[in-house]
Amino acid sequence: MISCPQGVNEIFLERSHAVMEGEILTKVLQTINSPQDLRPLSITGLNKLAQEIRDEIISTVSRNGGHLAPNLGVVELTLALHRVFNSPEDKFVWDVGHQSYTHKLITERRNAFHTIRQFGGLSGFPRPSESVYDAFGTGHSSTSVSAALGLAQARDLNAERHHVIAVIGDGAMTGGMAFEALNHAGHLKKNLIVVLNDNQMSISPNVGGLASYFTRLRTDPMYSRGKDEVEQLLRKIPAIGTTVLKVVDRLKDSLKYLVVPGMFFEELGFFYYGPVDGHNLQNLITTFKQAKDTQGPVLVHLITRKGKGYSPAENSSAKFHGIGPFNISNGKATKEKKPPSYTEVFGDALIKEAEGNDKIVAITAAMTSGTGLTEFSHRYPHRFFDVGIAEQHAVTMAAGMAKGGCRPVVAIYSTFLQRAYDQILHDVCLQNLPVLFAIDRAGLVGDDGPTHHGLFDYSYLRGIPNMTIMAPKDENELRDMLRTALYHSGPCAIRYPRGSGTGVPLADEPAILPIGRAEILREGNDITFLAAGNCCSLALEAADVLASREIQCSVINARFIKPLDEECILKYTPGTANIITVEENALHGGFGSAVLEMLSDHGRSNYRMQRVGIPDTFVEHGKPAQLRAKYGLTVESLVQKSLEMLGISQVHNVTTVKIQAGGS
Repeated sequence: MISCPQGVNEIFLERSHAVMEGEILTKVLQTINSPQDLRPLSITGLNKLAQEIRDEIISTVSRNGGHLAPNLGVVELTLALHRVFNSPEDKFVWDVGHQSYTHKLITERRNAFHTIRQFGGLSGFPRPSESVYDAFGTGHSSTSVSAALGLAQARDLNAERHHVIAVIGDGAMTGGMAFEALNHAGHLKKNLIVVLNDNQMSISPNVGGLASYFTRLRTDPMYSRGKDEVEQLLRKIPAIGTTVLKVVDRLKDSLKYLVVPGMFFEELGFFYYGPVDGHNLQNLITTFKQAKDTQGPVLVHLITRKGKGYSPAENSSAKFHGIGPFNISNGKATKEKKPPSYTEVFGDALIKEAEGNDKIVAITAAMTSGTGLTEFSHRYPHRFFDVGIAEQHAVTMAAGMAKGGCRPVVAIYSTFLQRAYDQILHDVCLQNLPVLFAIDRAGLVGDDGPTHHGLFDYSYLRGIPNMTIMAPKDENELRDMLRTALYHSGPCAIRYPRGSGTGVPLADEPAILPIGRAEILREGNDITFLAAGNCCSLALEAADVLASREIQCSVINARFIKPLDEECILKYTPGTANIITVEENALHGGFGSAVLEMLSDHGRSNYRMQRVGIPDTFVEHGKPAQLRAKYGLTVESLVQKSLEMLGISQVHNVTTVKIQAGGS
């Protein structure tokens, strides 16, 4: 194990430097090109490989960023699965998928592993288009059992014989979808293996040993056959045989409920193995072989430690769950100092609002730190609710609290709020309840890719009656919008990007904005930029460049995606206007679409308009600046589009000094 920051493993640091300089890292890992290469290795060899894989993951994530703690916790688990099963014929479904780095390293992607989460490189999540070893694409939580059950049913319908294995963490088990799938799987009795990776629960040696004994007892074929023979014998005893058998059955079940932790899963119809030490390769291999030979649905319960093998990650697994580049010797981030993030500003502002309003409550779905609510949870523990990975429940619970007189603030990432669409529509908006949705990570979020970009919230929220949608141009306006929403009588959503704010000074007191009122940032007659959220700074910079060519632009900060400020937009888009809308959202159903609809409703037709945003595609992973360049969300692109709209040729290259603000 690497012990940092005190007693840093010098050998590991030397290895890390060697990797950075392109030298060969290890002997064992370099021989593993596919899972078949694991078969000849002894347990000693597999343990050595496990350490080398940890070294490689730590070294790579320290440079690229990524999900460190989850991946360090499943190294032995992954090696044992690939040792026992025959991938890709046997199918592995990784819940969420942020623990699949070891899987990628040993499935013909070792030489490309240094590109993970980089633009054009390997995805940080399973992706079937990337490898035949990735049986199902994942990125959101609690989906693996459903997907695996679907694969198992397809297998049986096609008369195939391979195994299907779902790997799900204890955190993902808080999602209701996982229990729906477990319930159905137990009912169908299909051959399916669910591996529960439990990295929170601690088990005393006595309970663990006793549970292992009962597992062996229940799974031993000799026991099952002997039990049947005893039952037949008891039934033959005249008069009392059946009664004795019932008493024995009740006693047996009572004991099992007391000492066997898997009875819950057995009641659902699963055969339970465990708990098993998830870092003991010999035990893992033995258990997976037993599960492989068992008919019907099986649940294997493993106990692992997040961050295993790297002390900073073990001691602070939440911090190292997903992390940017860091210094291996001390675990500290290597990022340069930037202005506070939108998330931090939101968290601080909510605390200040809560100081003066005891009706304000905060709700999140397993993202306390990620949504900036850690300090709120400490300051107001009785007004803070982390419901686990259960977005639907979070939203409907918020609706109930609002109905009871509270002012709930539901802080959830844009991509995860998608999971609660029906609850937003039916339970909140239909009843016009004052629930505020603080939508973090909106827009392009970067290296986690298509499962995590928040590019659809304008589109999926805009069509719901009673919903008010706001997007701040900077962190000061975010504070204004938070106060505005908390004084509004109906549902509100504020969407803001990941990463640093623009660095603007914060006002002493937030203002209450008039609902549906835009802000004029700049006036001009040649081009009108209608910008949403963090795209305002982009439009302003483009207007500065165009002004140097004597082209005068209006720049309007929409502020409200719904309702639009129709009066303002109509005033600044006369009949012969040149209009460019700018948004970091899907163009289909987004802000630009809303403007087009409004202009059509008012009979406007004699104008030229371009919508700049994300086309009808799922956006790959990469740095936000790279992705913005690809999809035309840059100053250069806006200037070029403006010149083309005006019929002016681009003679000189457009250059700008700074990159648009509002996200890293």
